[in-house]
Amino acid sequence: MTNGRLKALRRGPQQGGQAIRRALAVLRTLAVGGERGVSLAEVVQATSLARPTVHRIVHVLIEEGIVERSERTGNYVVGRQVPELALARPSRSPLMVAAEPHLAEASAQLGDTLFLTVRTGLDTLCVARRIGGYPIQVLSIEVGVRRPLGVSSAGVAILAAMPAPEARKIVLANETRFGAYRTDTATVIGQIQLARRRGYNLRDVGLVQGTKSLSAWIRTPDGQPAAAITLSAIRNRLSPRRAIEVADVLVAAARAIEAATPA
Repeated sequence: MTNGRLKALRRGPQQGGQAIRRALAVLRTLAVGGERGVSLAEVVQATSLARPTVHRIVHVLIEEGIVERSERTGNYVVGRQVPELALARPSRSPLMVAAEPHLAEASAQLGDTLFLTVRTGLDTLCVARRIGGYPIQVLSIEVGVRRPLGVSSAGVAILAAMPAPEARKIVLANETRFGAYRTDTATVIGQIQLARRRGYNLRDVGLVQGTKSLSAWIRTPDGQPAAAITLSAIRNRLSPRRAIEVADVLVAAARAIEAATPA
């Protein structure tokens, strides 16, 4: 094989890879919108891609059944074909299987709602929720909801478990998306630094007004921050004293999940 042919083969995947990455960035942005969907302008802002590029990608995805446009709002949403494709892999991840008994045990012990959130690219994805026995529960997020890393308590915890340069790179990549969640880069970086010092993340003002959240990060067997376990509660349920007790339980549960996750 000639050197020219080798160079062409090397260039080809890179060029194709860029197009695929752009399409995936658009699709992930639409996933954040859930049932409400996302406007074309919001996709442009979130991805930092040119409007004609986003328009072209969205319409190709519509042609392929991966994206749909709401007749009611005009927003774009993830298409019905995506869940059908997901059925090709019905088994849950080893981390989710390992986490299930520890989520149940911690929820029963603490009485408040617990969430398991995983990292996926530049986002977090809620994959499990365990409702506790306390009469007032904070159901701040549904399973399947995606948010930019750095927005939620879990996202800050995952970033805090990373080396500082890597975390900062992700925060800067998500900078244009933070405005929709009433936060900014400086605030997120400050929260990451504080969580790193504490060994867990305490969010004094939760995503729902009048609530607090506390998260402990979870690493994969190779040491990569991959997920977080989060407790959300009304403010008076997370007094300074109880926050320390909750942190002890969540950190212990996180380490137990890590130990139970197969390599």
